[in-house]
Amino acid sequence: MPAPLLVVLDADSTLIRNEVIELIADEVGRGPEVAAATEAAMRGEVDFATSLRSRVRALRGVPVAALARVVARVEPTPGVRHLIDAVHDRGGHVGVVSGGFHEVLDTVAPSLGVDVWHANRLHVAEGALTGEVDGEIVDAAGKARTLEDWAAEFGVPLARTIAVGDGANDLGMMATAGLGLAFNAKPRVRREADLVIGRVDLAEIVPLLG
Repeated sequence: MPAPLLVVLDADSTLIRNEVIELIADEVGRGPEVAAATEAAMRGEVDFATSLRSRVRALRGVPVAALARVVARVEPTPGVRHLIDAVHDRGGHVGVVSGGFHEVLDTVAPSLGVDVWHANRLHVAEGALTGEVDGEIVDAAGKARTLEDWAAEFGVPLARTIAVGDGANDLGMMATAGLGLAFNAKPRVRREADLVIGRVDLAEIVPLLG
């Protein structure tokens, strides 16, 4: 029997092609403003948690009902189903840990066959987003801890884990994993990753599964 395997993906611009916070911000006409702030955070130019709280404030007033439109706009990244099927064929597990939001990932992740996922939650009152995050923010350290927790839960040695991400907040889990892959990634992430995936196609990872 091959050793167990765990592949942990970032969500936005990795599992999916979109940045979900920008899609939500579009609902109140603040998409470009939030997109610029997201880019700075992903490049590691600002503290992720501080940036996220600021960007979430821009979502204040978005009706919860609008999230269905956001989910409908989400586009899976090419090759995602191929990768997930390949991991499962090897008896492995696929996790997604995101600085994004459960409100979208709770629909998208199971539809793609993801086994476990963890993300932030948006605070809601009277049927609309309040502009606040519920609970502790999933930042770089949180992503690394989540990968470690899932590896322990599934009995997977860290040497048999793969972390895939695009932004600076993914570097912690990429350093923790046995193999850290830069995918669709910002310059800093490409510099610090173990390997860089050149094409925006998650199927490119399959030959690395062993």
